[in-house]
Amino acid sequence: MLRGAVALVFFLIGMEKLTGTTWVKLFEEIGFGQWFRYFTGVVQMTGSALLLIPWTARLGAALIGCTMLGAIILHLFVLRTGAFAAVVPAILLAVVVAVGWKGRGGQEDTRTVLTLRS
Repeated sequence: MLRGAVALVFFLIGMEKLTGTTWVKLFEEIGFGQWFRYFTGVVQMTGSALLLIPWTARLGAALIGCTMLGAIILHLFVLRTGAFAAVVPAILLAVVVAVGWKGRGGQEDTRTVLTLRS
């Protein structure tokens, strides 16, 4: 349930980066160009889709986590908005890591899948 909610949030954030205009100014300030906004949106949407599938949940969390780690670094060193601005991406990073780590399933799940296939 939590994994689905996190995936939905990051899917919507990624979609907003592709279609919305609220991110244009921020990505101009970063200085990489608008291609980086599109790239980040696609990475977040892809990560959110992978987060929903148990055997790819860690990969999805890693993709989303990279965008959050990048946001923290950008706030601290490029945008120079300070540690307070980096708190939100840091919290989101912690949530994504926790959900992704838990999302893969235990050994029981693997045995069940193997049993069903044999």
